[in-house]
Amino acid sequence: MKTRSLPQRPSLPPSLDARSAAILREIVEQYVETGDPVGSRTLSRRLPLPLSPATIRNVMADLTDAGLLFAPHTSAGRLPTEKGLRLFVDGLLQFGSLSDDERVTIMRSLDSRGRSLQDTLADASKMLSGLSAAAGLVLAPKSDGLIKHIEFVALGHDRALVVLVGADGQVENRVIETPPGLPPSALVEAGNYLNSRLTGRSLVELRHHVTEEMSANRTELDHLSAGVVESGLATWTGEGRGGSLIVRGQSRLLADVTEIERISTIQMLFDRLETQETMLKLLDLAEQSDGVRIFIGSESGLFGVSGVSMVVAPARNEANRIVGAIGVIGPTRINYGRIIPVVDYTARVIGRLLG
Repeated sequence: MKTRSLPQRPSLPPSLDARSAAILREIVEQYVETGDPVGSRTLSRRLPLPLSPATIRNVMADLTDAGLLFAPHTSAGRLPTEKGLRLFVDGLLQFGSLSDDERVTIMRSLDSRGRSLQDTLADASKMLSGLSAAAGLVLAPKSDGLIKHIEFVALGHDRALVVLVGADGQVENRVIETPPGLPPSALVEAGNYLNSRLTGRSLVELRHHVTEEMSANRTELDHLSAGVVESGLATWTGEGRGGSLIVRGQSRLLADVTEIERISTIQMLFDRLETQETMLKLLDLAEQSDGVRIFIGSESGLFGVSGVSMVVAPARNEANRIVGAIGVIGPTRINYGRIIPVVDYTARVIGRLLG
């Protein structure tokens, strides 16, 4: 499989000298390992630099003033802020690498022979959770295969049911708003118009074709029917994107409630993970980069909460088209160096599988 680059490494700020960088790195690594505040005496024993506790305390004070560390309580220990974690991930993190055995394990766990795609993806999410000690996410978009039939059924109160039948026999139903006073004949006319243009087209292709045709010439449809066609197609603008989101390992988030602070926050995460909007945003985030992206706290805008980090990567097929997204979500002290190569490699395997 083609190698994909890991996250870009911007240069460190000029104010962060080698000594400060070493102390920040050690504090973050200790935080990831234990979750406890790190004090100057601990650092003096662990740092490869010959620094006294007093010198280390002065540097920690400077890092605190810079917004990279904070004191959770009156103790001398410090923890990294989200800004400190971001700087660590962007410039100080040493990425791990997967062993041959780990690559084989991932490949075998995603072997789809004799299993349904849904079962395979569920296993992928479970495998991610196990390897990362966080919740694993796998998003498999809906197929954008050929469409066999589309129909509009009046529901009353200015609403209609869109019935979409795929060439593979799968049926999807959506409710749309219709123009006030729409006659039943307009629904029939709209359905006939679309069905006459379905041959050999996916819904995405149909939408583009009809949009161009209607922009150029609306003589085949009156104004009301045009509104139904546009609404019906707009309902499916997420086609090929919004699909099934599989989450495994939620209990791993609950295992560190003190880190995320409130169980209600975790419950909100679970609720949002069930929504179509979250799935589309997850893909949007993945599409913005060829490789792995790391979001710390509320950076992604996906959940709007602190204390949670997400590592996500797009799954691309051989044509480099995005066919899904995979990632993990957990407390901000997840093991980034371990998780990033796991997510990167798994995304490439799943991309080939979905492609």
